[in-house]
Amino acid sequence: MLLPLEDLFNDVIAKSMRGLGLNDAALAALSGVSVEDIADAKSGKVDDLVLRKIAPHLQLEGLSLVALAHSEWRPLSVNVSGLEQFNTPYHDMTVNAYLVWDNETKNAVAFDTGADASPMINFIHKKGLNLSLIFLTHTHPDHILDLAKLSADGAVTTFVHEKESCPGAKTFKLSETESWESGGLRIEARSTWGHSKGGITYLVSGLKHPIAIVGDALFASSMGGGMVSYADALATNRKEIFTLPDNTVICPGHGPMTTVGEEKAHNPFYPEFK
Repeated sequence: MLLPLEDLFNDVIAKSMRGLGLNDAALAALSGVSVEDIADAKSGKVDDLVLRKIAPHLQLEGLSLVALAHSEWRPLSVNVSGLEQFNTPYHDMTVNAYLVWDNETKNAVAFDTGADASPMINFIHKKGLNLSLIFLTHTHPDHILDLAKLSADGAVTTFVHEKESCPGAKTFKLSETESWESGGLRIEARSTWGHSKGGITYLVSGLKHPIAIVGDALFASSMGGGMVSYADALATNRKEIFTLPDNTVICPGHGPMTTVGEEKAHNPFYPEFK
């Protein structure tokens, strides 16, 4: 079953306003709509004209924002042999973790743990896979909560970027670590920080399609909040994710999987591709 989108259109508006440092009054002055209209849009009221007027001042693409407001688009279902998404509840939301494996060698690599690694562990046992490595996209609690269980208390080596060290994981420097090879799979790390200080996107090759495990850098029709730097979150996504081939499968930390091509066409945060 395809997961619901992580963000609604008003979440996108709120993230943009926070990132750009705009309050309701400032956005109203720039766009020529009333403060009341801004407040209504943030609360979830759909007014196409208001959305189109405010979008340019939020550096968003208006038609994509309107389409999101009307639920007019969803990413196509992703089905790639050797890739599995695990979605687990965390407080009032859900979080994703991923398993990638080589069908010939049965070697598997995990990305994040989610709130509960049990479904992934059960899947590994059912498929007769060997979990060789674990990679962390970032260390926000919902993504690493079950690391001890998944790694069997450190028996499986876990890697994380040096800026986000955490117990049970080895740190790496991008300047010293270009890629890892593991049982028919190649994993390359790219810096997509901004949502977190050491956020990493992992590119996986060896399956039918290229795979990008992006953590909270990018969501279908949205992106992670710029909790550390909104400008750098946008910039690193543009540099490291949107330069990938259009058929690259994007595996986000929340919401459904998508592709680079779909996000170019439908993500309001990246108007230059429309």
